[in-house]
Amino acid sequence: ALSQKGRGNAFVAALGSGLLMARAAASAEIERLIQLLARLPGLGPRSARRAALHLVKKKEQLLAPLAAALTEAHDRIVTCETCGNIDTVSPCTLCRDQARDRSLICVVEEVGDLWALERAHVLNGLYHVLGGTLSPLDGVGPEDLSIAKLIERAGAPEVKEVLLALNATVEGQSTAHYLTDQLAGCNVTISRLAHGVPIGGELDYLDEGTLTAAVKARKVM
Repeated sequence: ALSQKGRGNAFVAALGSGLLMARAAASAEIERLIQLLARLPGLGPRSARRAALHLVKKKEQLLAPLAAALTEAHDRIVTCETCGNIDTVSPCTLCRDQARDRSLICVVEEVGDLWALERAHVLNGLYHVLGGTLSPLDGVGPEDLSIAKLIERAGAPEVKEVLLALNATVEGQSTAHYLTDQLAGCNVTISRLAHGVPIGGELDYLDEGTLTAAVKARKVM
């Protein structure tokens, strides 16, 4: 028989070799739900477990409607072929809206930035989603973004101004400078957001008042 010390050494050795595995607290289906929730922005493993537990407890009131909504979103949501927004139709609802000012194209990094500006109700123009920013360190070049499409749209006779509403980050500002050079031959006014956007700030986290001030104080480059 092993002594108490011997059993302790064997336990430590088993841990080191990975022979002892943590027992799952729930079925494989629930664990998969937790793992998928943990991939969402702002949710870590603990938050994902709490969210999963809440969904399971509210199975009929919350889990079933959420599952149906996710299935419908997966089947119907598409990327707008014109601006890069997401909607259930392409061109999207914003691009189809004839009441919008088609002389202005507002360029944003991501769809979340577009939504932030729409929540603020400060623009009535069209949008263009780049899909990110230039980042040589991450291997993101001009061909990886919707820049060629932007230049094509900016060349339309009705377009008079392109507003570069990019985040005030190093990558955002570098992308804005690159776009300014690329749009130089399009015969349009190129403007950028001015006061109200802090250095290092991201549009999706700004309040409506700050966004309003930034849009109204935009300046020509």
